[in-house]
This record gives sequence, structure tokens and C-alpha cells, in this order.
Amino acid sequence: MRPQTAQKLAGALLWTAALLTVVTLVVILGYIFMNGMHKITWEFLTTEPENMGAKGGIYSTIISTVIFTFVTLLIAVPIGIAAAVYLSEYTKKSWATKIIRFGTEALGGIPSIVFGLFGFAFFVIILKPITGGWSLASGALTGACMIFPTLIRTTEEAIKAVPNSYREGSYALGATKWQTVSRVVIPTALPGILTGVILGIGRIVGETAALLLTLGGSLYIPTKLTDPASTMSMHLYKVAMEVGAMDMAFGTASVLIITVFLINMSASWIMRLMRKKTTA
Repeated sequence: MRPQTAQKLAGALLWTAALLTVVTLVVILGYIFMNGMHKITWEFLTTEPENMGAKGGIYSTIISTVIFTFVTLLIAVPIGIAAAVYLSEYTKKSWATKIIRFGTEALGGIPSIVFGLFGFAFFVIILKPITGGWSLASGALTGACMIFPTLIRTTEEAIKAVPNSYREGSYALGATKWQTVSRVVIPTALPGILTGVILGIGRIVGETAALLLTLGGSLYIPTKLTDPASTMSMHLYKVAMEVGAMDMAFGTASVLIITVFLINMSASWIMRLMRKKTTA
């Protein structure tokens, strides 16, 4: 085959693959929005679910999703970033760090239902006196375990991308190791760190299997960490598979997709602002 022919064939295959991906996405989103957008009204967004979710709105599940996401990030982000900083800045290459990184990569590939079983056995049953069993605390701790690998990997790569000249310049001015890390390295790597946080939000907001075993599934808004809760993804599963109210399921799915889209757009805007500040 001539190089020119191979070039055209490869280009055609790549364009076909990209087109199929876009068409598939448009078809899926279009089908969901066609069946669910008519359900999105002010009443749907501001009223409580009734009759096991077959009637009413999804107000409590929206608030519960926001609370669950916030609590999960409150647990996962400090620990994940601290672990990545330690691996990148305070350790040398050794068999121990290789094992830690291998374990992190392995955790990233574990199915979510396995995290759910672990969370059920450990947080719901063993730590029941502390977490309250099926509760917001158990679900948030399980969600934090799920996004640790993503946070650690992305943060570590963002820190590695910081030029060594930044560190050397800081040391030359008499800064300590911690001052260099906290005032030079982390602020420079912040856009990459935020990317990991966004990916973590995307995973836990759309998670269902693990949360069904740990979060409890209550349709009421949790007032404390030991209360059960239900996210939009859990509500979507229950009204579709257990109640059979498909119109409510499509409406919930539409709101969930729009929510994730708005989160990603907001995070992208924040990242652009941060990049401008760090490059200025």
C-alpha cells in the first residue's frame, strides 16, 4: 500500500471512529432529554418525592447529592493531595514507593461494587456505632475510598510537571522544603489538582452500586452524618427498576446530566482563571 493511500485510510478510520462516538453520545443524550425534559419544572425541582418516588419531585435527592459530594470531598481531597505530595516530594524511588503506586493503580481499576461490599462490611457493620450503619458517613467514606486513586494519580502528575527550576529558585532564596512545597509547588500544580477533583466529583455523583450498599436510600434530607440519604443516581435506579415510573426516571436523569455538565463547565472556568494567574 502506498504511503498516501495509507494516510488517507488512517484518516478516514479516525474520522469514522470520532463520528461514531459523537453520534452515539448525541443519540443517548437526545433520547434521555426527549423523554425527560418535559418533566423538569419548578415544581419537580422544589417538591419532595411521594409514593416511593413515583410522584412529586426530586428536591431532597438534589440536596442530598450536594451534601454527599461535599462531605466526600472534605474527606478525600486533603488525604489524597497529602499522599500525592508525600510520594512526589518527600520520598525517593524504592521498592516501597513502587508498591504504593502499584496499589494505587490497582485500586483505580477495582469495580465500584467491590468498594460497596467493603464499605458495607467495614463502615456499615463494623463501624456502626460510629457511622450509624447505612448513613451519609458510610456512603461518604466509601466514596472517598473510590476517588483516592484518581486524586493521588492526577495530583502526583501535576506536581511532577512543575519545573525543577521553581524549586531551585525557592531554595536559593532560603525557603525550607515545606515552604517550597506549600507556596511554590502546590499553587503551580493547582490546575492539575483541580482536574483530579473534577474527575472525582464526576465519579461519585454518578455512582450507584456502591452507594446502594452504604448510603441507605432515604428520601429525606440528612441533617447529620449518621442519617441515611439518597443521591440522584440512586433515586434514578430505584424509580426505574423498583417503582417502574419511567417518566420520573428520565426527568431525574436529565437533571443529573445537566448538573454534571454545569459542574464541569464551572470547574473548567475556574481552571482557566487559575492558569492565567499562575502564568501571569
